[in-house]
Amino acid sequence: GLALDFCRFSSDSYVMYQQMQIDILREKCPEHFITHNFMGFKYDRINYFDLACPLDFVSWDNYQRLQWDVQAGVDSSHGALAADAMRGLKSQNFWVMEQQAGPGGWEIVSVTPRPGELRLWAYQTIAHGADAVVFFRWRTARFGTEQYWHGLLDHDACPSRRYEEIKRMGTEIRKAGEHIYGSTVKPAVAIILSYDSCFAFQIQANNPQFSYPEHFHQFYRALYDRHVAIDIVAPTADLSAYKLVVVPALHVVSEAAAENLKRFVEAGGVLVVTQRSGVKDEANAVVNQRLPGLLAELCGVEVEEYDSLAPDMHNGLEFALPESASSSPIPVSTWCDVLKPNGATVVARYTQDYYADKPAITLNQFGQGQAVYVGALGDARLYETLAGWLLDSVGVQAILTTPKGVEVTERWQGDHRLLFVLNHTDRKQEVTLDGRYTDLLDGSATLEGAVIVPPRDVLVLLEEGRN
Repeated sequence: GLALDFCRFSSDSYVMYQQMQIDILREKCPEHFITHNFMGFKYDRINYFDLACPLDFVSWDNYQRLQWDVQAGVDSSHGALAADAMRGLKSQNFWVMEQQAGPGGWEIVSVTPRPGELRLWAYQTIAHGADAVVFFRWRTARFGTEQYWHGLLDHDACPSRRYEEIKRMGTEIRKAGEHIYGSTVKPAVAIILSYDSCFAFQIQANNPQFSYPEHFHQFYRALYDRHVAIDIVAPTADLSAYKLVVVPALHVVSEAAAENLKRFVEAGGVLVVTQRSGVKDEANAVVNQRLPGLLAELCGVEVEEYDSLAPDMHNGLEFALPESASSSPIPVSTWCDVLKPNGATVVARYTQDYYADKPAITLNQFGQGQAVYVGALGDARLYETLAGWLLDSVGVQAILTTPKGVEVTERWQGDHRLLFVLNHTDRKQEVTLDGRYTDLLDGSATLEGAVIVPPRDVLVLLEEGRN
């Protein structure tokens, strides 16, 4: 409990220090907006909901290739999750204060962004709610700690390939910007981010293989791959606008958060709660009741016991519902909650070990809505299966069907729909549009039916004929 309080104290100290500066600025320049550059979803040492509260809007730094993670490829869902998380902090559009302009690096230099990637990543942030993008930096520094934090100009101050790429984007935004600026994202799906739970898992991971941010990302990636808009919100946020809300490992649960989730389900929403939820109270003490604690009645289930698995231990799941059945068991590992339904329907059962045939996933009717409890951790196959079943159940459909590696998102300017098609692959891809669109980056072309998107290229389209 003291450890969790120290995490909160540390976070609050940063928030208070920022507030001291904000108070001075509000007095000296009351007409100016005040923002601060956050570090995306992965930064887990400050409660960003608290830090964002007194700002006019959130800004953040978007780097997809850095020296700490030197890999050949880039997972496009990382950038999407970061942008959605930053938009969710104040439920409004954001700025990108530092958009990657070249290889990053201090002592080590990252992989150089491939042709098209800088422009692609910038458009991805716009697709997810950016109203401004500021590239960092203009010229690469010749001295100091960030000598290898490359800009649009190299050390010699000469225009580079990267400069020409962003020059092209500037020309495009001059044409399309008035259609994009101020348009909003309208998700029907939300995922709840709990900094208290994140801090608690930093103190006690429960299993050395478990990572709260990675588990969160697993569920996000499965929804992202199905081209649905997603909000990232706090446990006590207003959930009335959503059809589906996912709650990954909500370890620390307050009474206010529990009541908020109950209201959402009672009103007709579908809630998904995953393993290790409801375990702790706000003082980081294990609750004095059967797990999932304050969420047990809502989920209609008890955790009879749990199994923390070694790296070489695995189990499997067989789904009982025809709409989610698979030809072979879906593998799970790391953690298994053995469930006892209290009114809930069994969705999936374990296939191995002493708890073979015991419930692993359940579905409970609560008020006008439903609560799903997922008791096991799995790989991508589990979350892909769940995402398909859940989205079908709430009637949320993919914006478009695309080849793997092509992202599609929407922004809305009133009743006018903007469609962003982003090809994150190094091959041209064919996408079939669902209507007639004006190509805003070209400025004149009308597109419909099958279109070709070149490697690492972008389409920004305005739908025609919608009132």
